[in-house]
Amino acid sequence: MSIFIIVILGLICALLVFLFVRQRKQLEQMLEILMENKNGDNRKVFVKGNGVVSEIGFEINDLISTYNKELSQQKKLEQVNKELLTSLSHDVRTPLTSLLGYLDALESGIVDGAEKEEYIKIARKKAYDLKRLVDTLFDWFKIDSKEMKLSMQDTDICELTKEIVIDWLPTLEQKEIIPKIEIPDEEWMVELDIDAYKRIVSNLIQNAVEHSGCSHLKIAVKQDNDMISIIIKDNGIGIAKDKLPHIFERLYKGDRARSKYSSGLGLCIVKELMEMQGGRVAVQSNVGEYTEFIIELPIFKR
Repeated sequence: MSIFIIVILGLICALLVFLFVRQRKQLEQMLEILMENKNGDNRKVFVKGNGVVSEIGFEINDLISTYNKELSQQKKLEQVNKELLTSLSHDVRTPLTSLLGYLDALESGIVDGAEKEEYIKIARKKAYDLKRLVDTLFDWFKIDSKEMKLSMQDTDICELTKEIVIDWLPTLEQKEIIPKIEIPDEEWMVELDIDAYKRIVSNLIQNAVEHSGCSHLKIAVKQDNDMISIIIKDNGIGIAKDKLPHIFERLYKGDRARSKYSSGLGLCIVKELMEMQGGRVAVQSNVGEYTEFIIELPIFKR
């Protein structure tokens, strides 16, 4: 009987040693895989059984998967930021070089009379182009870093939109663009950030004025059930169907005709600002016929 007990104890000890050695080997394998992942490899732990070590293996695999996803997103973000800085440095350098050229010509006195006045006018425009690019850059970084804070307030959308359109009338006249304004004289209240809304509408009007080649521009405010729609429609060159899904992406500039002098951030800022105010923006277009942007905000209910 005692021999039987000794044999049983010996088998138990052998089993424990076997399990200890196997688990130690598995833990060493886990450590090796963790080190390899730390150095950039993408390997997962393979563990048999249903014990504690297996549960640890599953948790490690989950951590590795999460780590790789975050690493991939970080690399994409770094690449996008690199492209952003490259693009904007080019966008800033071009008008800056041109501005300096006009200012140097004015300072040297090689132009006078009517030509001098024209140089001053062009230099002023270039300076405003630079200011707009810088403003766009600051807005984007504030949005992207979640630092932009909106001040929401009840606002008459019709009156506010009229004010924005009035500011644009001299530019439309200069560009020989015929405006068609359809804004009711009624009071339609929405909750929004006034500065953000002005930026949204101005970006969309500017997009039509500078990139569409249009001769007519429609700006309308309409009400449908619980939503207010602001429509900005031009009769310009339009946007190809395959490009429409991408135009709200940052740095996307579409075709050359519409993207010249564009930072590729304007429409992305429009989308972000709309979503921050509980609204949305959509676009539809036919090449050679029209482009129509529609922004929607919920009606403020007292």
